[in-house]
Amino acid sequence: MKRMLITGGAGFIGTNTALYFAKKGYAITLFDNLSRIGTKENLTYLQKYIPHLSFVQGDICDAKAVANVISGQDIIFHFAAQVAVTTSVINPREDFEINAGGTINILEAMRQRNPHALLIYSSTNKVYGGLEHLKVKEKLKRYECLEQPFGVDETTPLDFHSPYGCSKGSADQYVRDYHRLYGLKTIVFRQSCIYGSHQFGVEDQGWLAWFLIATLFHIPLTIYGNGKQVRDLLSVDDLIQAYEKAIDHIKITSGQIYNIGGGRDNAISIWLECAPLIKSIAGSIPKITYKKERPGDQPYFIADIRKAKRDFRWVPKISYKKGIQLLYDWLHEHAEIIKRNL
Repeated sequence: MKRMLITGGAGFIGTNTALYFAKKGYAITLFDNLSRIGTKENLTYLQKYIPHLSFVQGDICDAKAVANVISGQDIIFHFAAQVAVTTSVINPREDFEINAGGTINILEAMRQRNPHALLIYSSTNKVYGGLEHLKVKEKLKRYECLEQPFGVDETTPLDFHSPYGCSKGSADQYVRDYHRLYGLKTIVFRQSCIYGSHQFGVEDQGWLAWFLIATLFHIPLTIYGNGKQVRDLLSVDDLIQAYEKAIDHIKITSGQIYNIGGGRDNAISIWLECAPLIKSIAGSIPKITYKKERPGDQPYFIADIRKAKRDFRWVPKISYKKGIQLLYDWLHEHAEIIKRNL
């Protein structure tokens, strides 16, 4: 039986990843400090539905604890992170220590104790910065970028904005370089807007889930910018399919970086196009206030996913309209748990 370690394993992506690969026969170990909203509830759920689940409560900033848990693992998913741009602006040192320092702890533990394992690192589209070089045209309900109709590809220059962008970008490049320098098997996924079940969204992370939660509980929303910013949405179920296919094609994917998102077919402006869809599902939308954009906010980001399609034959299957309905249904079903965490 192959062994799989998931750092940040009680988070929303970690929870869905654990559930999927446990059904595939992997022995799952979760490593999480349970600091984020919803992680305790997710862990309880996983312990109920995954027999013989191993859980280690720990922090990726603790190099010794990381080294101990990495020994003997075959595949390592590294999701544990400080995930909010706003938090990184308030405390950039802590953000760096978690995102960059924690990733170095993972890489060093692999290099010294488990050099044959595979590491899949969850990076972010924020490594591309504000994308000011793109010629963006403002339309009635969205921004458009005619010069890159398929979206932003992996050859786009890195331009870290915000402490979060810097820390995640540093980790992104360290993961790539440990492959080149030490021969570790690594894959970097620069992920766009991921959504799905077990996501306890908050204002500064998981915006789609947060919009739906605010709708459910009639919480006023703040829209940063004019609401025309475009993002591509990807269901966590499609993301996990990408993980599995990348593992299956490791001879091609090892050492590679992939932009992973919903692509241009699943792109939507964050409020002016999203709000009518939410209203059609929930029957109402919250009151909103507009404020200035935050550091590193991009007017336009769509992941060009053609490299993933070419290298491991992956394309998203769940449309954003169907996916948003499924997420709303999950949040509605678990409203009492969500409410306790507000």
